[in-house]
Parts: sequence; structure tokens; C-alpha cells
Amino acid sequence: MTSIQQENPDETNPLRALTLDELRRRTSMKWRTYPQDVLPLWVAEMDVPLAGPIVRAVTDAMELGDTGYPAGTGYAEALAAFAAKRWDWHGLDVARTAIVPDVMLGVVEMLRLVTGPGDPVVVNSPVYPPFYQFIEHMDRRVVEAPLGADGRIDLDVLEEAFGGLGGARAAHLLCSPHNPTGTVHTAEELTAVTELAERYGVRVVADEIHAPLTAPGVEFVPYLSVPGAERGLSLMSASKAWNLAGLKAALAVAGPGAAADLARLPEEVSHGPSHIGVIAHTAALTDGTAWLDALLLGLDENRRLLAGLLDRHLPAVRYRPAEATYLAWLDCRALGLGDDPAEAFLARGRVAVNSGIPFGTGGAGHVRLNLATSPEVLTEAVRRMAAALV
Repeated sequence: MTSIQQENPDETNPLRALTLDELRRRTSMKWRTYPQDVLPLWVAEMDVPLAGPIVRAVTDAMELGDTGYPAGTGYAEALAAFAAKRWDWHGLDVARTAIVPDVMLGVVEMLRLVTGPGDPVVVNSPVYPPFYQFIEHMDRRVVEAPLGADGRIDLDVLEEAFGGLGGARAAHLLCSPHNPTGTVHTAEELTAVTELAERYGVRVVADEIHAPLTAPGVEFVPYLSVPGAERGLSLMSASKAWNLAGLKAALAVAGPGAAADLARLPEEVSHGPSHIGVIAHTAALTDGTAWLDALLLGLDENRRLLAGLLDRHLPAVRYRPAEATYLAWLDCRALGLGDDPAEAFLARGRVAVNSGIPFGTGGAGHVRLNLATSPEVLTEAVRRMAAALV
């Protein structure tokens, strides 16, 4: 693995650190699902080396044989300090947190605390496909409240969805920042969500896994920081921002009015996270911020690069650079490729992107592209996608 200078405050862009040949040696889902002639710009893995502090923390644990079960509140304390410094949020109380295996399994456990079998869960489509899969698998009912044409929460549509729940024990699974659009909800929008939730008796569970990945000048607002969100629950993790999906660990955070709910979380849930994962995530939040800042600059460069490439090679594709995440939501409906343009990009261009269809209402004719790669790979991918139209 290529190394970069981790202690230098002017760190190198980690997206430029690895060659395509080095990346193809990886054995994770991103690099082993498709044949080697395919450029994989789909699943949420980044083409970066790990931040030095994470490597050192995990290596030290391995050398010490510290590979048992997780314990203590170090992870939560690291997240609280990170939240205070990055988001000016001082309301993350370590006593109202719990370690969970990962964000989606944490979402499932939070929904089990506040809803029952058959109860409705509102989502803002198009949205991360596992929202649908996990909700349905746990015998809850998905209710869509589609985003507006601007990619933001449509409060009138949300109120209509809440009002149609018929007084059922319901939840709103909020994606913040939103995946796939990369929208960062404002304090005003989130406050309006809390007001609607309280009015209609809906419990809000916020998936905030992409929170550290905001574009320069964009402010992330934690859901639990807004007035009226006291009964909310949040799931947070260092997973997306530091590329730690294979090191399982996340935190459930409760607002003051949800502390009793979190206290009912079954004790065995805490057995699922990896102790090494907890060590890695804690190191990321504590000592990996210089690396993160270099990544954020690199992602912003790639957003601008992608906009220019699309304008030059695929001008019919509509793209609004995201306020957060390392994902690009591309409206390809004008290309004449039907509801699933990802099929053509793969078959004829040898580029793997996510089909928009599994993201629910509003996804047809779209693709999600992962731009957390080198500028060279991104450039070649767009060239191939354009060639797929010939």
C-alpha cells in the first residue's frame, strides 16, 4: 500500500495516492464484483490508503493481541469531541450513546425500539436502497415522501405522508446528509421536520453516516442539535469518511427525550461491533482530521472535475455537485437509455455505477457514481460512459 505523509498539516490528497494496479489488488466488494476490465465507481468504498493514525492504532492493537470484545466509552468520547470541534455541537452526551455493529444494523435496532411489526416508516426517496431492504425485512412498511425537484425535503409532501399514517406507531428514517443526492439539510429544514414529527407523533431516526464529508463552506447540522429533536435518535460512524466499512463499529445517539428508549436496547447488540473497529474509528475521529481535510479538498476537486467532464462529453446529463458525500447523482433521462442507464454504461462502456431504480421513486433514469477515486480514473470513466452512447 502506498503511504502518504500523515503528520503534515498540508497532507497529500489521498485520492491521488494509489495506482489502478494497486487498487486492483484489493479483495473487497468494489474490486471483486466485476471483471478487471470494468472501472468500479459504484459501492461506497474509497480509492484511498488508510490514514496513518488508524494504521498505527490497529497495528499496535494487533501487536499487543488486543483483539477481544469492545468496552468503554472512548469511541463516544471521540465522537463528542469531534462533533464539538467540527459542528459546534456540544450536546452529544456520552451517557446517551450505545455501540452498535454498524449504522444500518443500528437503524434496525432503533426502529425496533420505537415501532412494531407492520408499522410504517417514512423515507425521502430517492434514497439509499438498504433503507427499503432492511425496513421490509424487519416487517415494517415503507412509506415514501419523495424529495422535491431541487433534491431537498418537500415539507408539504412530508406532512401529507405523516398525516396519512392514521395515528400508527410510526418513524421517519431520515438520511442526513442525503444519499444519493448529497443534500445537506439546513437547520431550518430539520427544525421543520421535528415540528411535523411532534405534531403527528412520528419518531425520527437519523442516519448521519456521511456527516463528516461536507464540501468546503457547507455546514452539517446534527439532527439532535435542532430545537424539538429531543425525542430523536441518530446513528453515526467514522466508516464513510475514513473508508472503514470493513472495520465494523457505529454509535447510536439519543436525544434527552429518547434516553429511555435507548436504555431498552438489548445488551447483546453491543456484542456485534468489532473491538478493532472501535479502535480504528476512535483513532480516525481523534487523530485523523488532517487526513480528512486533505480528502475533502480532493473530493471537491473531483466534483468540479466531474462537472467539467460531463459538460464536455455528456452534456445531456444533468448533475448538481453535492453538498456532501462522495457520491454523484446523475440524471441520464435525456440520453435515451431507458430507466436503467447503468446497464448500458456497464455493458458498452465497462463502467460500473449504481442503477437509480433501487433508490425508489425518482430513481428511474438516474445513476449514482462514486467519485472517491483518482482524477485519472474519473476522467477515463466519463470517457467510457460517453463512448457507450456511440
